Amino acid sequence: MDDTQLMKGILEGCVLAIIAKGETYGYEILSAMEQVGFSDLGEGTLYPVLTRLDKNGYISCRKAKSPLGPIRKYYSITSTGEERLDSFRENYRKISVSTNKILFGDMVKNKGDV
Repeated sequence: MDDTQLMKGILEGCVLAIIAKGETYGYEILSAMEQVGFSDLGEGTLYPVLTRLDKNGYISCRKAKSPLGPIRKYYSITSTGEERLDSFRENYRKISVSTNKILFGDMVKNKGDV
């Protein structure tokens, strides 16, 4: 199975959660993702996610000079983004519980099940 499709569905929620912690920029988001195990995530994957989130009104973007040189895009979550993140968390929790029951043997067999 191609993990790309699975990841695509999860990345937006994870990126929103990072941005919800405070204004940040792309490299910081990538670093935070790598620290928790998303080691194969690159700029070519992250920036389209940020563009989608911005286009949908979930984040806002401002440009400012970096203390280290070139202009950076800084991202903040919007109130619509906070609502989307809450919804994502709840949906992810429900799906994870059900999926874990199936994948990791936590399913309770009914009387007629083989």
